[in-house]
Amino acid sequence: MTIICDFDATVAGTLRSAIGDGLLVPSIESVRRHLDATPDEDSVVLGPSVDQISAFRLAETARVARPSLGVVLVRRRIDTAVLAEALRSGIREVVDERDLSGLNAAVLRCRTLASAMRRQSATTGEEDISRGRIITVFSAKGGCGKTTLATNLATVLADRGRREVCLVDLDLAFGDVAIALQLFPTHTIADAVAMSETLDLSALQNLLTPHSPGLSTLVAPVEPGSAESIPASLVTRILEVLRMHHDYVVVDTPPAFDDQVLSAFDLSDVVALLATLDIPALKNLKLTLETMDLLNYPRERLRVVLNRADSKVGLSIAEVEKTLRTPIAVQIPSSRDVPAAINRGVPIVLDDPKHAVSIAIRNFAERQVATVPTTPGVGSVPPQLQIDRRRFLRRKSRAR
Repeated sequence: MTIICDFDATVAGTLRSAIGDGLLVPSIESVRRHLDATPDEDSVVLGPSVDQISAFRLAETARVARPSLGVVLVRRRIDTAVLAEALRSGIREVVDERDLSGLNAAVLRCRTLASAMRRQSATTGEEDISRGRIITVFSAKGGCGKTTLATNLATVLADRGRREVCLVDLDLAFGDVAIALQLFPTHTIADAVAMSETLDLSALQNLLTPHSPGLSTLVAPVEPGSAESIPASLVTRILEVLRMHHDYVVVDTPPAFDDQVLSAFDLSDVVALLATLDIPALKNLKLTLETMDLLNYPRERLRVVLNRADSKVGLSIAEVEKTLRTPIAVQIPSSRDVPAAINRGVPIVLDDPKHAVSIAIRNFAERQVATVPTTPGVGSVPPQLQIDRRRFLRRKSRAR
């Protein structure tokens, strides 16, 4: 049962009616006493008459002592300062006093997350939480279909709710995941900057936008300029937290070897390198493979994906493999149905599961991704090696 605290009995009653049930308590101290007596409580609603300092202190205590507890803050006026401080303190959701349906949805999300965290704790134990796989989709050339592959791959891996998958849009300046899935996020990865020193699952969960059963997204900033404020160290922390609580984390990327992308590579169990059957794309793919070798990324983690592989352009698959000296992991055919599905905001694997493109992506997911064990040592790249990789790329860039 949700604890509801507001000093105005009428407001407290309205909040309880919106939720459907709840225990009304008159003070923050009453909230603390009830929490001490009920270790399985999953949510607390703090009404508009509760002062922010008291609310934030309660959330800061709960995020350490009771990570599964969701604290929902109800305010008469919400601005960016309130949101930033709330996220830093560990408040799960901030809701406008007039948005009663939003309050109900926020409490339901808190209960769902608390239930999932308890199940995971019961099955794995706090000392032995399994590590999910990270799959990064990359191409050094734009327009090859990275976002299409990433969104469809994440959808297949979620398997209609049978697995927990998070899709991260790491194209921080021009990411298209939200548009491709027709999402309307209230938060983006840029909001993680304010909580970088205390980032954990409960804080990160607030920033995720759900798409379909089992699939949530962490979308790119709305403003391209926000990309500069997101350091590689924060990307590393985000991916580490997500992989501990998801079966798979799929990362969409920009066509560049920037520090944030290198952080994703460092943590990835599989890197899907995408290209199409045209000379510029294949040239960039060959350079990418050579660069990955120079940066000491193991070849066994790399998977070459050929998109629009049936294009009649005078190049054969055998010639491509010979040139790259690497086998093609999957060939995805060309189809006008793919952009049509994108325009509807529905991944083609959901729109038409029997389509040739859907079958190719599903086969790739099942044979090249789902069967790959988590890589020992992934995520433990020594800081000096990370620095050396970045210096190498900067020198290489200046030399061109």
